Amino acid sequence: MIALVDILIKNGMVITVDKDRRVLMDGAVAVENDRIIDIGETDAIVKAYDADIVIDAHKMAVLPGLMDGHAHAGHSILRTLGMHNETWYKACNNIYAQGSTEEYWAADAALLNLERLKFGTTCGINFFGGGDSIMRVDDPKYAKGHCEEAEKVGVRTFLAVGLRRGPYPSLYSEWVGDKKRDYTVAVEKQISVTEKIIKENHGRGNGRIKIATMFPTPHPERAPIVGKELEDVKYQSKLTNELIEKYDLMLTMDGHNTSTIKFCHEELDMSGPHCVYNHSTELLEEEIRLCAETGTNISHSPSAVASMIGRCPVTELIEAGANVVMASDAGAPDRSFDMFRHMFQCKRYHGRHFRDSGYLPPGKILEMTTIDGAKAFRLDDQIGSLEKGKKADIILVDLNKPHFYPLNMPVDKVTFFANGNDVDTVIVDGEILMQGREVKTVDEYAIMEAAQEQLEAALGRIDTTGLYDLTKNYWGKSHY
Repeated sequence: MIALVDILIKNGMVITVDKDRRVLMDGAVAVENDRIIDIGETDAIVKAYDADIVIDAHKMAVLPGLMDGHAHAGHSILRTLGMHNETWYKACNNIYAQGSTEEYWAADAALLNLERLKFGTTCGINFFGGGDSIMRVDDPKYAKGHCEEAEKVGVRTFLAVGLRRGPYPSLYSEWVGDKKRDYTVAVEKQISVTEKIIKENHGRGNGRIKIATMFPTPHPERAPIVGKELEDVKYQSKLTNELIEKYDLMLTMDGHNTSTIKFCHEELDMSGPHCVYNHSTELLEEEIRLCAETGTNISHSPSAVASMIGRCPVTELIEAGANVVMASDAGAPDRSFDMFRHMFQCKRYHGRHFRDSGYLPPGKILEMTTIDGAKAFRLDDQIGSLEKGKKADIILVDLNKPHFYPLNMPVDKVTFFANGNDVDTVIVDGEILMQGREVKTVDEYAIMEAAQEQLEAALGRIDTTGLYDLTKNYWGKSHY
């Protein structure tokens, strides 16, 4: 007897990333409600199931939705500004804390998650701000607007909120029309707002929207953290850890470097499987072992500026037994959310370091962007691979294009040749969010227009000196 299911995907090159790492050259996936209920060769699956929606994946790769281990809310609207004359951080600081409105954060969230959707990324983490850890945690209304727009798009999102970097109390501004009100917010108030954000938004959108905590990465490698400064950092980490324990949240940090992971482990009790630490360049051998022993996850952004200045020891971490997830560090100033681009960059980055193209095989790179990412998000029992009983987070990549031919070795084709614009269909929780590159959930052109309007409005509230300037060596020279 043939069973009726909601969605049947057939005739695809199915890259399961399951425990056996099966690749079915003519495979099919049956989806009922939000779950995969069967997967196998097309002949067997179509004999067992019929569906309301049948997707013919002929000449397409079918694989788990991609994971993004680190990115920033707020950045998408600020692409390219200030990157040529060192005013980028100034723009982040001024806009995020003093020049942004609820409408700004909503427009950025819609743009950010739309880009992820179009590129096949079905789950990612976003710091609620950036620059030098400038978080918008003076009022929960800003994060609420972000989460509402993310929910409309439909992909999975972790919004990372928590203490911004000092000095404390921190200066913020609120705008009502063209009227500005300045005020300061102490550490305790920022923690209180963070908790309100958690209560209002964690688990919304049928669980697709989640809140994570963040903490400004301490930097003892720059100057010793001792005395009153150490007492303050320990107090701030204690408040953060209390929220983590109370709500069972992830913790993420941006910009780890030599000795910072060791400091967080020894002084702040911040390590373990709930932690996802980005960049993590020039780590000590002791820190590599520590990540493996404690289960601390590392998110690697091979296209980020930080990866030009220092190297994340990805291969050494993997060999030690640590978990590493691929990350975009998007969306500004100079990189996109296209995880296929970052997969390709990762392979070249580490192969060049060792002068050995054998490092990071395509299968491992895809694992870092799927199942390893799901493990870092503590969701590997739910997503990250195509298996019976798991959530139906599935993407289809159109291989019927010249840069994929001849059609063979689909894992290599996806990791080496694909780009985000090759993604044809995106399914999350069994819901088709995009098909034939047509977004089903939101008006993508309205989102882009709103982002443009909010950039112009935000720049009207701050000093824009230098943001559009090019250096004198922009053309014709080898260095700025």
